[in-house]
Amino acid sequence: MTPPTRRPPAPETLALLEARRSVAAAGLAAPGPDADQARRLLAIAARVPDHAMLAPWRFIVIEGAARSEIGARLSEAYRAANPEMVPEKREKFAAIMGRLFPAPLALVVVSRPVVGATIPAFEQELSAGAVCMNLLTGAAAMGFDAIWVTGWAATHKAALAILGVSEGERVAGILHIGTATDAPADRPRPDVAALTTHWSPPG
Repeated sequence: MTPPTRRPPAPETLALLEARRSVAAAGLAAPGPDADQARRLLAIAARVPDHAMLAPWRFIVIEGAARSEIGARLSEAYRAANPEMVPEKREKFAAIMGRLFPAPLALVVVSRPVVGATIPAFEQELSAGAVCMNLLTGAAAMGFDAIWVTGWAATHKAALAILGVSEGERVAGILHIGTATDAPADRPRPDVAALTTHWSPPG
């Protein structure tokens, strides 16, 4: 029997994964992915573990003038949803909603587990999370910066209606993609050794 041939290592890919970090949406500007790059990113995003090939996720693309239009609608929705909030605080967060899409491209990953499938809904939701991570990695490989966020716009009923998320669906993440205006410092990373155990038989 012929032994399997190992795929050649990819040191550049490893270096990219070791250096990848998120950039706050407010720090992302043009240039962002063009139409061909965006299509390629979505194709990369779909290459994730997906038991039974259910594709339990979909994408919403937000770019161009749609960014300010959705921002204005989210801002008004936030005001309407929080009538009892202190006005100054309400306006502060409503303004944040209005500026929610500063990056040239935002990709909303919508988790939509297939009801009645033999694959547990939890595993289908994990697949949607993997889609988000593929988008971050793909964007970095293209030379862009990005961040994966959720928050009010990804969870509130009024915001979901504005985004076009249907009943039975949830937003796994909003991915903002562009070019960092500054080079942010990396944040402290977990102590992997402290989080790792090696299994041994109990007793």
